Amino acid sequence: MITLNKHHDPLTNKTLIKQLKKKHTRTESEDLLISENLFKDSSKKYSQNTRNTFDWFKYATKSMVIKKARYNDVCTTDWEKDEQDNIFPKWISKLNEQYEMLYRYIKEEVNVIDYGAVGDGVTDNTEAFKKAIGKGRVIVRIPEGKFVTKGIKLPSWTILLGEGKGKTTLQLHNDSPKAQWLITNKNHFKGNRNIAVKGMTLDWNIERLGQEEKTSAGNNRSSCLTFANVTYGWMFDLEAVNPGLHGFDVSSSLYTYLGDGTRSRGGSKYIWLDNLNGHGFGDDGITTHHSEYIFISNSHMSDPSGRSHKKGFSNSNGIEIDDGSHNVWLLNNSTARCFGGVEVKAHHNASAATNVHIYGHLSVNDNRSYNFRHIGHHKDIDPESKTAHHISATNLISVAPIYTELYKDSTPRGLVVSGYNHVVINGFTVLGDPTYNYEGNPVIAIQYRARNVILNNIFVKDFTTSGPAVKVYGGPHRANDITLKGIRCNHYFTKAIEIASDIENAIAEEIVIEKETSSTT
Repeated sequence: MITLNKHHDPLTNKTLIKQLKKKHTRTESEDLLISENLFKDSSKKYSQNTRNTFDWFKYATKSMVIKKARYNDVCTTDWEKDEQDNIFPKWISKLNEQYEMLYRYIKEEVNVIDYGAVGDGVTDNTEAFKKAIGKGRVIVRIPEGKFVTKGIKLPSWTILLGEGKGKTTLQLHNDSPKAQWLITNKNHFKGNRNIAVKGMTLDWNIERLGQEEKTSAGNNRSSCLTFANVTYGWMFDLEAVNPGLHGFDVSSSLYTYLGDGTRSRGGSKYIWLDNLNGHGFGDDGITTHHSEYIFISNSHMSDPSGRSHKKGFSNSNGIEIDDGSHNVWLLNNSTARCFGGVEVKAHHNASAATNVHIYGHLSVNDNRSYNFRHIGHHKDIDPESKTAHHISATNLISVAPIYTELYKDSTPRGLVVSGYNHVVINGFTVLGDPTYNYEGNPVIAIQYRARNVILNNIFVKDFTTSGPAVKVYGGPHRANDITLKGIRCNHYFTKAIEIASDIENAIAEEIVIEKETSSTT
């Protein structure tokens, strides 16, 4: 069975996903087209909740930090392929144009060594970086070595360029406060634009906190690299080591929790994260908040510490698309040994992430490989979510979801959908561990007021002790309008699907439990 260590090369993910998924003759283009058509068809069923209970008078004094979330009906996944057959969101050309503009605006290229920096792992290089960066419009090169700093703030039109992961390392100084970012943009409230950070390891130096129980200081602080209110940004070829909160955060100026239907002002937009590694994070490896037009590709997050949470209640995910995020694309990423591999969610008092599209993801030994939910909008006594809409996912892999001490009361799942309306999963391979005790629990759960959910071309195997491959939960908070098509399980299953009797508008087609074969491999 496949294992992924914390130094796994995420540029191999595309090949691994192809090798692990159930074999068929369809190409990537054909898979994308199927998902697009399913998404378009299901969007016709989706009717936006037009009720608006947001009290503007109540929040009038807070209008400087929040704005009303406006979501349109979404009927396309907006993936496309370029001339080299690479998959991108359709808006990537706009980001590419800005990347070229960034290099045109650069006035000079400097080396931080020339400003007195020393990569000996001891010298405080904070002032050397400030002088090298200046007011921006500069490429700052960092050679091989370990460069200690009390934090770096980047103005607009700046490129911070190292020699590669494990070669160039930036490390927070031992005297840095818990609230410190290792790297962030210079002005979170006025905003910055056109910033790139490339080619280095970012060590938040959690050891400086000793045995302190909680490693984060709140809001968007305590992370390795945070873009807050950045328009056009690039995080390329980076490694995040043991951050107090997040490895990589695409954020607004502040996280706000002022109700479903609101978003923070000062969100980031048009950000590309590629070839990132992260481990030891206190909360999430990669996260997004109140930001939009984000592309996360070819990245690997694993082995969180969970230390920003109370022990045993660590919602530490490899990749989390969180509160108020909008228009997010994920391509060929991987996660291992996290609570959630990919979580698309919101807290109860914030808007849910919406219009999120995933193509290719490899989850290994995550407790919940894929977890889509809007907390606090699940039960019949809860208000219905105004914003938990529009998710598509194609060619997902889940390998051996297992129990984790990060979240002690959570049972393993390949996929959970709760509270979201308009979700399409096309092509999902779930590979169990035949020796693991799944205690009769389902592998995939559709529950808690999920609506308009389509599972198509699902293959589940080697769960010797689980319940059904797919369970659709009923009750007063039951799911509804569910389509299950092309669900295949191997011979270990006695029941492929279980749909509660009170579910309305449930369709199940091409449900197959394959016979045991005598051949060996």
